[in-house]
Amino acid sequence: MEHPAIMEMTAARRSNFGDIGFWADRTALHEAASLGRALQVKQLIEGGASVNMVTVDNITPLHDACIQGHPNCVRLLLDAGAQVDVRTIHGSTPLCNACAAGSLECAKMLLEHGAKVNPSLTALTASPLHEACIKGNADIARLVIAHGALLEAFDLQFGTPLHAACAKEHVDCARVLLKAGAKVNAAKFHETALHHAARVEMVDMIDLLVDFGGNVYVTDNDNKKPIDYTKPGSPTEQCLQYYESTPLSLQQLSRVTLRTLLGTRALEVVGQLDISQRTISYILCEGC
Repeated sequence: MEHPAIMEMTAARRSNFGDIGFWADRTALHEAASLGRALQVKQLIEGGASVNMVTVDNITPLHDACIQGHPNCVRLLLDAGAQVDVRTIHGSTPLCNACAAGSLECAKMLLEHGAKVNPSLTALTASPLHEACIKGNADIARLVIAHGALLEAFDLQFGTPLHAACAKEHVDCARVLLKAGAKVNAAKFHETALHHAARVEMVDMIDLLVDFGGNVYVTDNDNKKPIDYTKPGSPTEQCLQYYESTPLSLQQLSRVTLRTLLGTRALEVVGQLDISQRTISYILCEGC
């Protein structure tokens, strides 16, 4: 018989993750969900398999289905009562897994079943929005933002989702974030998204960030500007040299100022202004 102290520790750990299942090694249901075998998942559930069974890493069959992006299995598990916000020992929820996998259908189902788009985070835990931006899944980034994802959620490794999108060279995700009101000059240890864009030598990313007010003169903890991370004579160095020597026009500065003041409300507020559609499109950077 297991020692009472060990049993107590196990129960406490399970309680901390909010799971009602039982500790176990990987089960047949985990395996079927991971492989996308929907018929087998259905049969196992009908045979009494617990949809909330967890491995020693606190991974449920729902996590496994989302990691691999199997919507049919996700639907069966959710309909059978799978807990939607169980955290693994690394802090990932099924929604984090679906966002990383790029499964829009899985993400939608999880949100429809009440998944938290902003689960309680520590600095060591990436949010669902981070996961979407790290993997370059712009449509999913747009989806979780529409459900209230925090644009400035902070991850110790990447910083904000915008930092993550730039570090991983995903321009489409960066554009989605900026249009939604992400702070272009948010800093991680005084390092901005422009520093990341300069490091990965992406001229189109630099152009996008500057269009939204990215500061080409800001310095990081090493007192380096974005241009200091470019290769001499490279297109990115030439791009940043141009922006350092050519101030933004008054028209551009006005747009940046207005968008900065409005923040995440820009999309809603600007469309209600009594101004021309052309001006609205310019303010909202619809051509960016």
